Amino acid sequence: MGRIAAVTSRGQVLLPVDVRHALGIETGDRQSFTLADDRIVVRPAPDFLALAGSVAVPDDIRGLPWGDIRDRARQATRV
Repeated sequence: MGRIAAVTSRGQVLLPVDVRHALGIETGDRQSFTLADDRIVVRPAPDFLALAGSVAVPDDIRGLPWGDIRDRARQATRV
């Protein structure tokens, strides 16, 4: 049988220390919760900076300041 933990009135669950250690979860870590059928899948939340490079940047805006990119996007969506 697995470990048992109570849910508080605020919806919080205290993860048992051996579970935290096994998953490498430390104080302050952010976790992602996904429902999969009748189970909850817990994974480390993605680090925003780790996503850098995961989306192709068009050559015409590569290296531009963020404000310029944002302004171009706004202009492109105006009708």
